[in-house]
Amino acid sequence: MSTPRRVLVVVPTYNERENLELVLGRLRRAVPDADVLVVDDGSPDGTGEIADRLAAGDTQVQVLHRDEKLGLGAAYLAGFRWGLDRGYDALVEMDADGSHQPEQLPLLLTASESADLVLGSRWVPGGSVVNWPTRRRLLSRGGNTYVRLALGLGLRDATGGFRVFRRETLETLMTEIVASHGYCFQVDLAWRAANRGFHVVEVPIEFVEREFGTSKMSGAIVREALWRVTVWGAAHRLGQLRRIAGGRR
Repeated sequence: MSTPRRVLVVVPTYNERENLELVLGRLRRAVPDADVLVVDDGSPDGTGEIADRLAAGDTQVQVLHRDEKLGLGAAYLAGFRWGLDRGYDALVEMDADGSHQPEQLPLLLTASESADLVLGSRWVPGGSVVNWPTRRRLLSRGGNTYVRLALGLGLRDATGGFRVFRRETLETLMTEIVASHGYCFQVDLAWRAANRGFHVVEVPIEFVEREFGTSKMSGAIVREALWRVTVWGAAHRLGQLRRIAGGRR
């Protein structure tokens, strides 16, 4: 009989006191065998204290406290290292604001049994978004189109943050320096995984806009993502040209 996989769901938080308890309750019901790590970046609204209270009543919930807000990418990398050090077989990215529905996680986990990285995708057939204004839809679709064109990346939703990594995938990716700390961290890891030849699949999800709290999306985050993808894309195309030129000699 094979040993069951150990699954860790990494949930970064910053000022999510209105959402955390509800989301973790849904998550524990949806995947009761999975463990949860809340990575709190020193939330001034008391989110960290709520996480500690929930962890005190549930041995499958742990909390990693960080002193300051250092960005989404840095929070996930800290959570990944924590999970890898403790021998987890699959590591999950999931937001704390309820936009990623825990009830859909079993679909992603099933897909990860035959894939190295699974992306919960809003923009593949069967995927959708709920309660998003037209501007946000256009921004997300446009951003993903730009990523595909700039990087030659054949993914429909490289910017989404509902994901399952196999342990071996993360161990390889984390030997490299991941420079991005904002939301383009998601593009960075997906691109690196594809370039490394890992099997990446997209599973349709229904993404629901948060009901409580404030989105962390900002103009600065969008500008960082645009700048980094442009730089990566230019380097990617230059490398292609060099290989073509080298092959003609």
